[in-house]
Amino acid sequence: MNKLCIVVPCYNEEQALLYTNAELIKIMNRLVESGKVDKTSFILYVDDGSKDGTWNIIENFRKQSAIIFGLKLARNTGHQNALTAGLLTAMNYADMVISIDADLQDDVTVMEEMVDLYLRGNDIVYGVRNRRDTDTLFKKFSALGFYRLMQLMKIKIVYNHADYRLMSKRALLQFSLYKERNLFLRGIVPLIGYPSATVMYDRKSRVAGKSKYSLGKMFSMAFEGITSFSIQPIRMITDLGLGIVVFSIGAAIYAFYSYITGKVVAGWTSTILSIWFIGGVQLLSVGLIGTYIGKIYVEVKERPRYAIEVNHLTEIRHEQS
Repeated sequence: MNKLCIVVPCYNEEQALLYTNAELIKIMNRLVESGKVDKTSFILYVDDGSKDGTWNIIENFRKQSAIIFGLKLARNTGHQNALTAGLLTAMNYADMVISIDADLQDDVTVMEEMVDLYLRGNDIVYGVRNRRDTDTLFKKFSALGFYRLMQLMKIKIVYNHADYRLMSKRALLQFSLYKERNLFLRGIVPLIGYPSATVMYDRKSRVAGKSKYSLGKMFSMAFEGITSFSIQPIRMITDLGLGIVVFSIGAAIYAFYSYITGKVVAGWTSTILSIWFIGGVQLLSVGLIGTYIGKIYVEVKERPRYAIEVNHLTEIRHEQS
């Protein structure tokens, strides 16, 4: 069987869901009619503690269509946790899962190509943006900077790939073994290592609503990715500290030489600036190391990443029993 589930994480998406649902049903019907996926394939919407009418709309979808299911989280846990909840839940009911954001800026038509690549033996198929014509100039440069920074930190991620991907049941079972609370799926999925492929597509404009990723959230996600997958920043602090020590030794030698030759020039500016500089480096270093310690603190508590309040998929098991 080639049972497909399309997982759609949602947070305050009531304005976009009607269009999104219509488009996803179209592509699902096309895949079923072509015989590439099983007729029992379905769509799973994950409500990440939305404050608007998102869940009510999902429940109406469920009443209108047998292929629509909903997963309601008890509170807002963030995009990565909500997506993980959807993936790990769908894993128990499907042979392959495609994840896509509710704004549908990612091209749904390439799902057919994703399924084709899965049928050829690929466990993971990444949706990769061909161009960023719909992004602002700032977002284009910030995205480029993000991927360059990830490369600098030696973090393996797929360039211009967000969270639009297909994963096989085997890949999801392996993903379920990654228990960390500090989630960064773009970094975790490539670590799985199973056969993978990419499909290229052009990113579209949002059909309704507004982006949930503010500038602050984008920076936070980048910082989360770096500190979750690399100790390179700590190594850079070590190198910086070593450089300052070497510079200080050189400055001490120069000061001693100046004292012997009688060329001592009194001045407070250089002294104060050096104190401020070293003090700033120390505070930055302590803060960065504190971030890593904080992550350890979060991990060792092993608190659940999310709590599921409603799961429509349990109806399937009731029907089967």
